[in-house]
Amino acid sequence: MSYVIPMLVCRDAAAQIEFCRNAFDAVELSRRAARDGSVVHATLQIGAAMVMVHDEQPHLASRAPAADGSSPVVVYLYCDAVDPVIERAMAAGAHVLLPAEDQFWGDRVGRIMDPAGHVWNIAARIRPEGSPEAIR
Repeated sequence: MSYVIPMLVCRDAAAQIEFCRNAFDAVELSRRAARDGSVVHATLQIGAAMVMVHDEQPHLASRAPAADGSSPVVVYLYCDAVDPVIERAMAAGAHVLLPAEDQFWGDRVGRIMDPAGHVWNIAARIRPEGSPEAIR
């Protein structure tokens, strides 16, 4: 069995963990902190999925995204209802990049940028796969 687990590099991983808790009902499974209190590694569970989070580290080239929506990676989060999740994310500091809309393929999707600059598509299935309404 294999998994794909996004690892989010942050300038303030502790704040990112709190954002994910508030916006997505994330559960913190583990956290390792450095002596200075920075997060070396944390694992969160969002629904059935996992996300890893850590602060920028001097020995790693990976850096946090710019807070302008230009992240080359988009995390796609499926949930039961898009609009309440986007509302919670906004209350936790996210910015809407694309308002939620029903899409021709049968999903409702909105795009947000979290306070750390990570971009998320928040989606929910609104029509069964293969239904005539799913193809406009």
